[in-house]
Amino acid sequence: MSFVERRRFLWILFLMGLALLAAVANATTFARMSFEDLARRATAIARVRCASVQSKWQDGEIWTETQFQVVEQSKGSLPALVTVRMLGGTVGHLTSHVEGVPTFHAGEEVYLFFWAREGEPYRVLAWSQGTFRIARDTRRGTETVTQDSAATPIFDPQTKQFRRSGVQNLPVQAFQSKLRKALQQETP
Repeated sequence: MSFVERRRFLWILFLMGLALLAAVANATTFARMSFEDLARRATAIARVRCASVQSKWQDGEIWTETQFQVVEQSKGSLPALVTVRMLGGTVGHLTSHVEGVPTFHAGEEVYLFFWAREGEPYRVLAWSQGTFRIARDTRRGTETVTQDSAATPIFDPQTKQFRRSGVQNLPVQAFQSKLRKALQQETP
């Protein structure tokens, strides 16, 4: 291999390394939050019904704004209609997917753990970890709750491993009881 070919090869290798480093640097990793931590850190918690979903371009990114009607509030103070703005969505034929960002559909009901700063839009605390889907069994007339992150491996800082855990198929009454208990622990 000549000097010029070797140099070209090294440049290509260097650029590939930079591209790999950039890809890894943009990855998002969440540390697992316990249910109690989510309840404590949330500025508001509510059962909500998705009223509308709209994605749009802004500052070179696709953002999705989802409006929710508050059905039942467990913590904090929310308006009757809450708008959540999250990165990702579909505009025309282009889709931007951000791992861990929940997506919603009009009419569905979920429990959301909200987080907001004064003057900023509401967010879902810890994205998929703060999203709890409600499934209805119309035949039995029952509802269960499953955390979005229950199927996703999330880093556990105590064990230093990725693992799956979270609320799965918990009856709504048991979920509400768990939530009340977590909120009681929050207040001395």
